[in-house]
Amino acid sequence: MNLALSKLMMGRNWVAPAVSNLKVKSSDLILFTTQLSIMLESGVVLSEALEAISEQEHSGIFKAVIGDIAERITNGDSFSVALANYPRIFNAMFISMVKASEASGKMPEMLEVLGGYLNAEAETRKQIKAAMIYPFIMLLMATAATGSLMFFVLPRFSKIYEARGAALPKLTQVLVNFSGMLGDLRIMVSAAFSIGVLYFLLHTWRQTVSGQKIIDWFKVHCPIIGTMFIDTVMTRGMRIMATMINTGVSLLDALEVVQSSCDNYYFRTLWLSTDLKIRDGYQFSDSILLSPYHTLVASPIIQMLRAGEKSGQIGQVCDKISIFYQKKLQNSIRIVTSLIEPLMIVIMGFVIGTIAIALLLPVFRISSIMAH
Repeated sequence: MNLALSKLMMGRNWVAPAVSNLKVKSSDLILFTTQLSIMLESGVVLSEALEAISEQEHSGIFKAVIGDIAERITNGDSFSVALANYPRIFNAMFISMVKASEASGKMPEMLEVLGGYLNAEAETRKQIKAAMIYPFIMLLMATAATGSLMFFVLPRFSKIYEARGAALPKLTQVLVNFSGMLGDLRIMVSAAFSIGVLYFLLHTWRQTVSGQKIIDWFKVHCPIIGTMFIDTVMTRGMRIMATMINTGVSLLDALEVVQSSCDNYYFRTLWLSTDLKIRDGYQFSDSILLSPYHTLVASPIIQMLRAGEKSGQIGQVCDKISIFYQKKLQNSIRIVTSLIEPLMIVIMGFVIGTIAIALLLPVFRISSIMAH
């Protein structure tokens, strides 16, 4: 990868697949989009704006990518074609919106809207990650407490009982045997190998249609978490549609991007069927109702889309729906967080309580053991 990157920096016309598949931070992409929008709005030529941003960029990889895009534009490529060489950095929605702005001549405005979308997506991901921090810390603390008790305290009781020729209480002996297994290198290597094979098999199965259906069905129908997943997908989908339609992209093109940005089998099937129904002459709202898995979209949302079609403001309605789902997602995150906390406390209490009992049982019997 370093060789490919050096070749990109030395001769920007050559792009290795390894470099084309690189990713950059979302914050860098947001900053790039915002800067480019402001510079184009000020009348700076696109290639010169890209060169200026490249010189200011601190990330070596992104700096080389921006410079390569600027050189491609100078050599005659369009901006969207140049961006398409880096699909992991600039996704289908980004490229589609840039392509639409090239046709409409509203690239600064399009980039400004796109920057707002990217920033909103980053905030959503940040909220989800923040909600998972507390449960992760709780799990880490429980693991550390459990490990210290099993590896440092239990073995000492075991040695005392062995020295006196006495048998440990059954619960204590079970935990001692388990800690011994964790400390056995051969057992751990075998377990790690088995987990690796199982992960490979699951990953391979996940690529099949049946695997996708089962896993994605669980994502959608899992209690509580399924609601949060649906809210996340709908927030992203409606936000993409609102952003693209409001900037002059057709509904069909927007649906195509929404479909490509969704990694859930049931939502992909829903949007694909909706696209086909629209091409057959149906309205957007009716196309959703006639599509498989239309129950993933709530009836009030379909009514809002129908009202937007009648008033010719489908883009604005999609924007309002995305805001609604954003708030619903935030509420779902709060609910999941509030449920995870007591659940983690119960699990920690059960695990540490079991170990504490296993430690106390030999303590209660230690006096009689020592007497012998």
